[in-house]
Amino acid sequence: MQDIYTDLINCIPKENVYKDEPMSKHTTFKIGGPADYFIKVNNVEDLNKILSISKKNNLPVTIIGNGSNVLVTDKGIRGIVIKPSFMDIKKDIKQDSVIYTVGSGVSIIALSMIALQDSCTGLEFASGIPGTVGGTIRMNAGCYGGQMQDVVLSTTYIDGNGEVHTINNNEHQFAYRESIFKNNKDFIIIESTIELKKGDKINIENKMNENNTSRKEKQPLDKPSAGSVFKRGEGYISAKLIDDCGLKGTTIGGAKVSEKHAGFIVNNNNATAKDVLDLIKYIKEIVKEKTGIQIEEEIEILGEI
Repeated sequence: MQDIYTDLINCIPKENVYKDEPMSKHTTFKIGGPADYFIKVNNVEDLNKILSISKKNNLPVTIIGNGSNVLVTDKGIRGIVIKPSFMDIKKDIKQDSVIYTVGSGVSIIALSMIALQDSCTGLEFASGIPGTVGGTIRMNAGCYGGQMQDVVLSTTYIDGNGEVHTINNNEHQFAYRESIFKNNKDFIIIESTIELKKGDKINIENKMNENNTSRKEKQPLDKPSAGSVFKRGEGYISAKLIDDCGLKGTTIGGAKVSEKHAGFIVNNNNATAKDVLDLIKYIKEIVKEKTGIQIEEEIEILGEI
């Protein structure tokens, strides 16, 4: 393992390589055991070097953005965890729109605020999502009537062989909380091109404020969480089923079903990943027993079980 660390710091900046890094530092749940190697990468050349080392040593690679929709297990993640930190933002200003070419590591909240300053509409829904551009595209994040597939023109990514590809909107295979990137875990997003229409700045700001006020009122933003734990289903809302089953406030270890929003599990008191997984299992069992409906997780479980 020491030889791998030496290889890594010999080919990319040492300050970007972390050994046995606690993933609790890199997830919004504040939960997760160590990654063997955690690497921040901000250019394609370094990314290719990392992929070459991973292949040479037969190490699995895991990609993580802001860690806002994941639960990392207590044993942590074996191999290499890459956090893409491509931060460039370029603008192409048209008569009725602005086309942004944005690095995958850019915060989607930051991009929505840039769009506001440019009087561009289309990202109001994302003004409170704590993810990166790459992460929100990967899971086709959405809320308040909007989703990423509505604004994405194209995405450039590197596959597991180090080859660069650019795909258009249709080729993303967007669906509810799905994309080609979620189903191909070795695809690493470098940048995406997003088109936003010109609009009225006051209306855009008002909509953002309305959405963020709603978030504060309805979501447990005061506790670490991974956002909504369960997907909406065909003809039902998982959070409502959980609430109707009387599960708000249910606690296992340090994990708790939020009393504010039944779709959230919060890290209430130094929760472990096992606490959360046990609570997820219990919720699914009770909902199935009482309603006959099998609800499905939205969050992604990463790491060694």
